[in-house]
Amino acid sequence: MGRYREMHTFVTVAQAGSLAAAARQLQQSPATVMRTIAALEARLRSRLLIRGPRGARLSEAGESFAQRCEHILAQTHVAECAAAGLHASPEGPLTIALPLLIDAQVFTPIAVAYLDAFPRVRLSIKACEGVPRLLKEGIDVALVVGALPDSSEFALALGKARPVLCAAPAYLAKWGRPVTLDELNAHRAVVVSSPSQDPPWRNSANRLLKPARVLTCTTQRGAIQAAMLGLGLIRCMSHEVHGELASGALEPILPGWAGEDVPVHLIYRHGRRAEARVRSFIDFVTPLLRRHPAFH
Repeated sequence: MGRYREMHTFVTVAQAGSLAAAARQLQQSPATVMRTIAALEARLRSRLLIRGPRGARLSEAGESFAQRCEHILAQTHVAECAAAGLHASPEGPLTIALPLLIDAQVFTPIAVAYLDAFPRVRLSIKACEGVPRLLKEGIDVALVVGALPDSSEFALALGKARPVLCAAPAYLAKWGRPVTLDELNAHRAVVVSSPSQDPPWRNSANRLLKPARVLTCTTQRGAIQAAMLGLGLIRCMSHEVHGELASGALEPILPGWAGEDVPVHLIYRHGRRAEARVRSFIDFVTPLLRRHPAFH
């Protein structure tokens, strides 16, 4: 039991990204979590976590150990559920909150596979930007792109989404491909009217760039469609144009310029005490989302 607890604590820290966040999820003090990790590192004679002012990150040995621990814990959980019959027949309504445009690009095929496996569950999907209030809004599970507040309950890290700048091949053939930041000011852009969707175009040095805004749309979906028709450059998140980039309908411009990667998490309430339909959903979709190329 001691080794199981150490593995569970270590995986929670690895997924949460900090000792404090892991302590909240485990409902333990940070000091207790630190002692558990220290005891594990001492027993293994290996440094698993590299602690810093911005949290804790895995060492190379920690990365490998975390993957093996996740597999062991997942198999243990499946075995326990099978013995107890907890996931034998998940059923009832399940409400999922997703960012706009992630449904068709990423989530719908996974949702179809989940419903094939658990046909007695009824999925309801809500569009949601930012971090929803799960209990108040009646949401069971939410996929969140961006930083989580300290008050977030249970969270599973899925990977990273990246900001991208892209354009259609037809636009690049007509207006040329920008290869420097200075050239962006001579180009045309399709933007979104919402401030949350259309922050100023700045590089890592906080330099403001001003391509000509030839079309302002009320939705990101409309802006992406206009960009695909060759109207101008568009800045968006990688998961929002995953299919278009994969098919070549849009091409990336100046990779890395648009900004730093942002974390992607699943958040939910009650942890392992969650109802069968919530736990079955978390266990089913988490490995699929972690492997999805939109989050790498």
